[in-house]
Amino acid sequence: MSKLRYDGQVVVVTGAGGGLGREYCLYFASRGASVVVNDLGGSFKGEGKSTKAADVVVDEIKAAGGKAVANYDSVTDGEKIIETAIKNYGRIDVLINNAGILRDISFKNMKDQDWDLIIAVHVKGSYKCARAAWPYFRKQKYGRVINTASAAGLFGSFGQCNYSAAKLAMVGFTETLAKEGAKYNIHANVIAPIAASRMTETVMPPDILANLKPDWVVPLVAVLVHKDAEENGSIFEVGGGHVAKLRWERSSGLLLKADDTYTPGAILKKWDQVSDFKNAEYPTGAADFMGLLEKSMEMGPNDKGETLDFKGKVALVTGGGAGIGRVYCLAFAKYGASVVVNDLMDPDTVVQEIQKAGGKAVGVKASAEDGDAVVKAAIDAYGRIDIIINNAGILRDKAFTNMDDKMWDQVIAVHLRGTYKVTKAAWPYMLKQKYGRIVNTTSTSGIYGNFGQANYAAAKCGILGFSRALAREGAKYNIYVNTIAPNAGTAMTRTILPEEMVQAFKPDYIAPLVVALCSDKVPKDPTGGLFEVGSGWVGRTRWQRTGGHGFPVDVQLTPEAVLQQWKKITDFNDGRADNPQDGQDGLKSIMANMNNKKGGASKKSEPAGEVNEEILANIEKAKKAEANGTPFKYEERDVILYNLGIGAKKTDLPYVFEGNESFQALPTFGVIPFFSAETPYNIADLVPNFSPMMLLHGEQYLEILSYPIPTSGTLVSYAKLLEVVDKGNAAIVKSGITTVNKETGKPLFYNESTVFIRGSGGFGGVKKPLDRGASTAANKPPSRPADFITEEKTTEEQAVLYRLSGDYNPLHVDPAFAKMGGFKVPILHGLCFFGIAGKAVYQKYGPYKNIKVRFAGTVLPGQTLVTECWKEGNKVVFQSKVKETGKLAIAAAACELVGEGGAKL
Repeated sequence: MSKLRYDGQVVVVTGAGGGLGREYCLYFASRGASVVVNDLGGSFKGEGKSTKAADVVVDEIKAAGGKAVANYDSVTDGEKIIETAIKNYGRIDVLINNAGILRDISFKNMKDQDWDLIIAVHVKGSYKCARAAWPYFRKQKYGRVINTASAAGLFGSFGQCNYSAAKLAMVGFTETLAKEGAKYNIHANVIAPIAASRMTETVMPPDILANLKPDWVVPLVAVLVHKDAEENGSIFEVGGGHVAKLRWERSSGLLLKADDTYTPGAILKKWDQVSDFKNAEYPTGAADFMGLLEKSMEMGPNDKGETLDFKGKVALVTGGGAGIGRVYCLAFAKYGASVVVNDLMDPDTVVQEIQKAGGKAVGVKASAEDGDAVVKAAIDAYGRIDIIINNAGILRDKAFTNMDDKMWDQVIAVHLRGTYKVTKAAWPYMLKQKYGRIVNTTSTSGIYGNFGQANYAAAKCGILGFSRALAREGAKYNIYVNTIAPNAGTAMTRTILPEEMVQAFKPDYIAPLVVALCSDKVPKDPTGGLFEVGSGWVGRTRWQRTGGHGFPVDVQLTPEAVLQQWKKITDFNDGRADNPQDGQDGLKSIMANMNNKKGGASKKSEPAGEVNEEILANIEKAKKAEANGTPFKYEERDVILYNLGIGAKKTDLPYVFEGNESFQALPTFGVIPFFSAETPYNIADLVPNFSPMMLLHGEQYLEILSYPIPTSGTLVSYAKLLEVVDKGNAAIVKSGITTVNKETGKPLFYNESTVFIRGSGGFGGVKKPLDRGASTAANKPPSRPADFITEEKTTEEQAVLYRLSGDYNPLHVDPAFAKMGGFKVPILHGLCFFGIAGKAVYQKYGPYKNIKVRFAGTVLPGQTLVTECWKEGNKVVFQSKVKETGKLAIAAAACELVGEGGAKL
């Protein structure tokens, strides 16, 4: 296959000063394109500015013989970025909207600035750049756009309501651009990349980041923006060597007669049918509501089911003065709720209508953007708020080529920001009362895109992303968040639908679903749903994803390789498609591919023990390599933090109070400086088929070479490879780290760390590890009962506290990562319960020269560690079990006590 080329084309990449953006630039320049490297030079939080980031990439391209120019403008000044392309190269062919920032924070702590900055960069920035490029694309009847979503957007992510909203907004925006651009040969696609960047390196462990290099994403994008590409309006998930396509899947749903027997109870009675995907559709637009309405009219009356009771509940409806909002207000009042009617024009007419019928209602005349005032009216009138229906909206429809910033900003402000502001104002009350029901309003234009509604589609899909993230945050507080895409005649839709259709699609056939979702009666999956509704029909919409294709992670991926597997990547009908529901599902295929090597998970094609000369040579070279030394500076607070992390109590003053005359670091503090030590070799070079997902920390040995341990100072650690053992289907890698007191030059600690790597043996290496004395001793417990048994209950927060001493792997704090690693909940660090056991031995038997353990199992925060000790002369053999399960956590362990010839006290 000939190489894909971009000669004579001009590619604009935003956020291109590093990470994925830089890789795009280098690739396109190497394949003949002229590149505009845009980067504001700010931090990943969106702070600061510098020209350096973009300049470095331009220099790199020019040094390799390519063509590039830098641009330092913010993406919110998109016209200036596109102007750079036109001024320097006279055209633009490809726009890659890659710029992004993170402002992760739980919703209750989110400030308007956190919201506004994310929306400005991701949503407004993508719009501004695309809008500026659009006239050139249309004129030359050619253009390619890539917008960037993420797993957070597709599925919603805890602590990322702002980011999730912005990233799913990109889907609706892209789908609309695709529809508008098709006849001009302008294609727009959206990717959800998983790639290591300044943004992700703060939330992912280093071993996983190593296999999520940005250059895994580039080949897919290269295929999508090529002149021969036909893909348009599509969504792809990519990273770690795996590529898959996503599309919307809609259930056949529940159809009932659209008359006055169409009640919330009638829907709840047949709720299972709502989520019945047996005869699913794969739509690119709204359901056939006329056809559904005709079928509905032929049906008999519905079983009304249970009558819901909302007495004592307070329901707030934005845009409640007319149309569908008015119907919501009347429905909640009918079922006993106190209703707050919010409308910018006239809330009072609906309030009077409710009161006339004997219901309770107050009005608040304000924009949804003034969420604080809207919610205050509810609190002032009724003292609480239980239900929010975010319904307020406006239309500013215009072909994208004629859309201006005012039209864009108004729609985003009312729909997306208004939904955020009202919800944010109510959130503290809902958290306090541990109860809330929120229904947000998206639209089929948002889900599927719609000609002339780029602003509306972005806002409405953004609302869905916001809702999905918020549902995850609210679930444990009994706050449920769902999203509906209604099909009903309103003042907004009256401008785009014929009058007879508007009359047929009465809002009365939307309200029963909304009321049902706000009850306590939804039988399963009561939160996080997306429902399309109208004409007596309710369906559920979700993602469907192809099985995709996984490329070997030890071979550089090329666009040509991606193109060869295109049918497999985009095939929804080969029996491998699934329905990802959350971020873990989103990462599943990518993580599974981490062990996909050119030779397979283990080199079964090679006879066991076949000599791999390259690996053996790398091992010998690594053994001789000398480390530069990694400094570790610490203070008394770090010692206290470590002591607390391994279970020191407030009464243990020598461990927790720097003013105590016996203040000290516990001996196992010696593992902390070594943890960050840089090795003079790469573990992937020492074994075949290395995958960080297959690595286990097997054993740890620590020598304390000098007592007392300083409680502050600067230490320097030097790492060295000791040996690599070939166990056939696995490998053992042992390293030794000497830690020196910088001030005195004397060695303070020596560590040996042993890791076990599954699937990385069979390379013809040494079959048996060396006998290294105390560090490799078997330490079998004597057959007699233990001389001393002690137990210590860990706390639920143990791992959260221990990680502050330097091991920030999310496996120990983030349930999502724990689940990905096969654990139901985050687990305790091995070196944490090593420290707890070591503390128990120290407190009973005094200082020791060394301590060696084998990690035999996991401990969950909150479980109890039982340590059994046998004193054999100058040696204490011990093991630790989890009391709740009876399983070993530490085995083959021992300490050699300080004695004659030992370390000095």
